[in-house]
Amino acid sequence: MSPRTAVVWTPDFLSYQLSDDHPLNPVRLDLTMRLAGELGVLDGIEALVPDPASDDELMRVHVPSYLTAVKSAPEVPFGVGHGLGTEDNPIFFGMHEASALVAGGSLLAAQTLAEGRADRAVNIAGGLHHAMRDRAAGFCVYNDCSVAIAWLLAQGYERIAYVDVDVHHGDGVQAAFYDDPRVLTISLHQHPLTLWPGTGWPGEYGSDDGAGYAVNVPLPPGTGDAGWLRAFNAVVPSLLESFQPQILVTECGVDTHAEDPLANLELSIDGHREIYRTLRDLAGRTAGGKWLVLGGGGYSLFRVVPRSWTHLLATVLDRDVAPERPLPADWVAHAAGLTRQPLPIAMTDGQAVSYEPWTEGADQVDTAVIDVRRAVFPLHGLDPDDPRD
Repeated sequence: MSPRTAVVWTPDFLSYQLSDDHPLNPVRLDLTMRLAGELGVLDGIEALVPDPASDDELMRVHVPSYLTAVKSAPEVPFGVGHGLGTEDNPIFFGMHEASALVAGGSLLAAQTLAEGRADRAVNIAGGLHHAMRDRAAGFCVYNDCSVAIAWLLAQGYERIAYVDVDVHHGDGVQAAFYDDPRVLTISLHQHPLTLWPGTGWPGEYGSDDGAGYAVNVPLPPGTGDAGWLRAFNAVVPSLLESFQPQILVTECGVDTHAEDPLANLELSIDGHREIYRTLRDLAGRTAGGKWLVLGGGGYSLFRVVPRSWTHLLATVLDRDVAPERPLPADWVAHAAGLTRQPLPIAMTDGQAVSYEPWTEGADQVDTAVIDVRRAVFPLHGLDPDDPRD
């Protein structure tokens, strides 16, 4: 029997627009839902419409003074502090309402799983993983990922795994649960020496009771599909199988793509599709099929994000789209009216996705792998030098 799946969506998510020319443009969400709809991925799916997260729900992970600042900033925008009013996080009217709605979407996805109404739930508008307890950061005002996880913990969940495949380090979620052994956070990202926020080293592996429950895999610029998948499969499956989460939460940013303007990894749409299929398999093998799926970064708004996240939606819904599937003419015409960029013609970049399984070696990816395995694996009773672990 196919898993029951919930898609959380409202056009009001498009109100999270930091500025007219900001890289995080909500057109990427609209184009994704249009493409998924025209390809039949969403046929028969009635989207769940969220309410904004309440102040109490947001204060599970944010301090009250920060909420006050977010609410008041549009009227008094000068010197508000808390990371607001910067180039990355400009102040905009309706900022609290739009941000609380995104958090409410991820919260609704979590509630749907916890109440047994679905086995999988997806909110592509979510994944704002950089926001901290008391400040905005990296285009993120409220940390919807952490809000959803904190709510699940409050319901009595004792083992939640968070896997972040965005090109940037999942620093806000790591910080929220750094000393909490109930939450295993795993982030694969471009090396912190070469990309903001400059964190996410293998030596950041948790503190106090949470030692070993923060995992960071920093990858060198230029890493492509084969290297990324090699690193992922050398680290993530063993840890998830050891941890046995009750729910797997994934942040599925697509700024790892070779065409993304803000970073320097070299993945393809085909690599992304393989990542989603691997995460689906791991949710089934290690988390009883419970999978909470969030969006994240992605700044190639027309050529990459809609195709990649349509594959994500299709994977979550078990309606996998063949890579060679042509893009619908109506979608291409609509997107072409919004950009001068040439548009792709199919759901593939034409890349054959394969990788060599990890064994200790000498290339840069293997260096990252062995560093993180040696930092974390012994804390989980795993042998860092044995590729079977």
